[in-house]
Amino acid sequence: MLVLSRKKDESIMIGDQIEIKILAVEGEQIKLGIVAPKTVKVHRSEVFEAIQAQNKEALSSTTNFLEKLKKK
Repeated sequence: MLVLSRKKDESIMIGDQIEIKILAVEGEQIKLGIVAPKTVKVHRSEVFEAIQAQNKEALSSTTNFLEKLKKK
């Protein structure tokens, strides 16, 4: 993991198209601004993990459904 220190209004670049800017620091929270192409999906990690879990569940359900159809 790369660890960087930034102050308010400073930013980092990821590649040439993604910019992450520190907008505010309030207590233990940091407000980030993210500039990225619309094709790049940006999620909070807890949302990303929930999406991944739902996708795995849907894939499992589909596989089970297809196996039931094959047996008929």
